[in-house]
Amino acid sequence: MTSLQEAQQLVIQQAHSFGEEKVLLDDAVGRVLAEQVIADRDYPPFNRATMDGIAINHTDWVNGIHEFELLEIIYAGNISAKKLGKGQCYKIMTGAAVPLSADTVIRKEDIEENKSRLAIRSNEIKAGQNIAAKGSDIQKRTTIIKTSQLITPGSITTLASLGFASVEVKRLPSVAIITTGDEVVDIDAAVNEVQIRNSNAHLLKALLQQWKIKPSICEHIKDNADILLAAVAKQLHNDIIILSGAVSAGDADFVPEVLIKAGAKKIFHKAAIRPGKPIWFGKFENGATVFALPGNPFSTFVTFKLFLEHFLLACFGLPPAKIFHIPFIGNRIKKTNLDEFFPVVLSGNPTVAEAIPFNTSGDITAVMNAAALAMQPVERPAIKDGEIIPCIII
Repeated sequence: MTSLQEAQQLVIQQAHSFGEEKVLLDDAVGRVLAEQVIADRDYPPFNRATMDGIAINHTDWVNGIHEFELLEIIYAGNISAKKLGKGQCYKIMTGAAVPLSADTVIRKEDIEENKSRLAIRSNEIKAGQNIAAKGSDIQKRTTIIKTSQLITPGSITTLASLGFASVEVKRLPSVAIITTGDEVVDIDAAVNEVQIRNSNAHLLKALLQQWKIKPSICEHIKDNADILLAAVAKQLHNDIIILSGAVSAGDADFVPEVLIKAGAKKIFHKAAIRPGKPIWFGKFENGATVFALPGNPFSTFVTFKLFLEHFLLACFGLPPAKIFHIPFIGNRIKKTNLDEFFPVVLSGNPTVAEAIPFNTSGDITAVMNAAALAMQPVERPAIKDGEIIPCIII
């Protein structure tokens, strides 16, 4: 049996790029950047007023001039060609370009206006105040975003400001999902007392959707090795094949044998974790990777987060999922010689983790309200109240 760390390392060794593509900026959130983003000019590109008010030459204030003649009103987007003379000012709006003959902006609240004369009613005037200097945010040719960064709504603001109508991103893999089991039926089908609905198909699609990945196919195969073999053979053109169920050691758990017959090379089978111990991972000669996950819903969720997501992060050049170390509320004892994972809620300030009770890995509500997966390592048979535990935010 392979340890968690060894299994994850074996998964990373198979990671590879799926290529690159250009997408419209409005479709880029959640994708991974495949190019460096460099400033095309200084930002702000001009001396920008940060307040409504008047723009003056600070030397006039130093020389005792506190009342100014209005030369011009400047709105955002306007360019002034008039140069201030002694004792003159511009009335200026937030976001407007401050002409070079002015170097200080007095906010509107500190101004008393009388026709074309504007008097300053403040004794605290500093040169350069209320002006964002040209290039003070970003200087031209500065690298703003490095490659292999996840594109967020915040980075969309930057990309749009830099003029990126489209952006180069890491291509998404093509993924096939195959679920198995005679007892499994479609979610809208009538069920008898020994049948269950196919929640894993929808769980896997939801987990992939978080990566903006839409599977090329999602089909269910009954417990028939020949039919499953044919189904797998038809999906070898995909980058990733995910199977769910029939991967353990029962009489009907024929997935490992079928995958070998289909031409897959086993990289590991069974990891020293609970839930998810029966996971099977391998690769076909054409480069397609295959993850055969256990069929219980919580096992499927855990193995996706620990292995498939680990693989995707490496393929996209992103760092591994961050492990947070959080105090645990309560006590927990385990009886297995495995790394155990369990769902927790997070609350409080400072943050604490509390286990969510669940009834084995087949419990359909195990992660419904969970904020994180907590880990009880093999070397810690007991966790006591207040002890620190590692958690993966989900």
